[in-house]
Amino acid sequence: MSLALTSPITGSAQTGFTSPTYTLVSDIAPDINGKQYIVSALGGTQTGASVHTVQSPFTVSMWRPRVLRTPNFPVNGSNYITNNPINKWKVITRKGGLPTSSERPQVAVLTSSFDIPAGLETYGIAEMRAMISCHIGALTQMSAALGDSVNNGTL
Repeated sequence: MSLALTSPITGSAQTGFTSPTYTLVSDIAPDINGKQYIVSALGGTQTGASVHTVQSPFTVSMWRPRVLRTPNFPVNGSNYITNNPINKWKVITRKGGLPTSSERPQVAVLTSSFDIPAGLETYGIAEMRAMISCHIGALTQMSAALGDSVNNGTL
């Protein structure tokens, strides 16, 4: 798989964080079709944040489909593909944290799932790239606001 992260990652803006960075160490993914990294060090000011431990994980994982599917091309003269398969890609970040002062860490999970119709990666590559670019750009643009919204329960 050619998808790889370069360490350190520069984090996006968050209220109370100054120039956050995350140093990554390659880890063994839970599945052969994945890659995984642990966060071994934090940079910038991130008061209250912690690095990966067994009890409180901080990982970034990526998965490709087990089997990459191709389009079901019409055979009956129709111009439309019916029941076209989907190739599902995922990026998952897990972070442990304390839900209350007297509990053990609980794990929060953030998942981006890319459900790509088979064939789009060949015939609609610019459309797929635009979608991914916009999605990641939107998340980056609203990073601090999303963190604030999760904190205060407003949208």
